[in-house]
Amino acid sequence: MYYFIVNAASRTGKTKKIWEQMEDYLKEKQIDYMAFMSKYAGHAKELAKEISGFSESVVSLVVLGGDGTINEVLNGITDFEKIRLGYIPTGSGNDLGRGLGLPKDPLEALNNILSSTEDYVMDIGKVTYGRRSRYFAISSGVGIDADVCKQAMHSKLKVFLNRIGLGKLTYLLLTLKALRSMPTTDAEICMEDGTTKNIEKMIFVVGMNESTEGGGVPMAPEADDQDGKLSVCIVYGISRIKAFFLLPFLVAGKHAWLNGFEIMDTVKYTVKLRDAMVLHADGEYCGEVSEMTFCCIPKKLHIMKQ
Repeated sequence: MYYFIVNAASRTGKTKKIWEQMEDYLKEKQIDYMAFMSKYAGHAKELAKEISGFSESVVSLVVLGGDGTINEVLNGITDFEKIRLGYIPTGSGNDLGRGLGLPKDPLEALNNILSSTEDYVMDIGKVTYGRRSRYFAISSGVGIDADVCKQAMHSKLKVFLNRIGLGKLTYLLLTLKALRSMPTTDAEICMEDGTTKNIEKMIFVVGMNESTEGGGVPMAPEADDQDGKLSVCIVYGISRIKAFFLLPFLVAGKHAWLNGFEIMDTVKYTVKLRDAMVLHADGEYCGEVSEMTFCCIPKKLHIMKQ
């Protein structure tokens, strides 16, 4: 039995048509399945929690949607040891699908899931802020990258670009817009080994589990979702004009050697900000916070893939 969580609204409603084709295929192949439609923000989390309790044995759960849908599902799973997760990326960014090397064709991705015999076991991240915490599969960060994610949630530009098949450009164009104001703050970053970095004019800091976020921007090109660590990208002390001209280097993944950019690997770190800034987890808005701890949870998620 396969349980499906479908975000029909993903990619401006195109996922609904993809699911209709997929459902015909499942019926044709006589695959035993149950489907649940995510109908509102947070619903996929509720559905994942419900499905997690369906059986005492291993549950095969397949998700159709974008990175935000996956994030909701992660945070709804009650027992990771009993969940085998399949993912069919149908969003605009699809950074998890990119990181896992999943097929872009939905039916090919489905066939890989149905024929999967050995799981890909990957790390996930967790960010804790105040009394709250949230898992993430791709990345979690604070600063301008999180502010761009917040804008994208209600962006008419994203809707338009999704309709013409260019949704992954949303984050890049919104970043260009955000560079006009680009708020900064001073930060103290405490690493797992006890060392502390004092950062002036921090623009953003992001913990990467996969190499890209925001529709393919390689914040940490060497990030590995099986190494038990997060790759932390810190950007600071760069003027707005300079940031505009350095953006192409970031998009090309050639930024590690530039002044104002640092990338390091660690299991856990804490960020303390002078001023509260926007926090995101897998592009999902978490609020405006001034202190948060990021950590890697190794070998946590079992993925069905070939």
